[in-house]
Amino acid sequence: MGKEQKANSINSGESGIRVTLTRSPIGTPMKHRLVLRGLGLRRIRQTVVRPDTPQVRGMIKKVGYLLEVGQP
Repeated sequence: MGKEQKANSINSGESGIRVTLTRSPIGTPMKHRLVLRGLGLRRIRQTVVRPDTPQVRGMIKKVGYLLEVGQP
């Protein structure tokens, strides 16, 4: 599945999670920074929509203190 198809499938009715980076990752463990990169977050106040899967939920749980999570 290509990038365009994945993006469209998330926006076309599948449940997703809106994740916003609210705090700076400076001073956090390197593994937490890698999790943020895995979620696709690079800048403060950047928002991404990710599929609602157990893997994504686990990543959000690990760095939840840096994020704001909501429905898309």
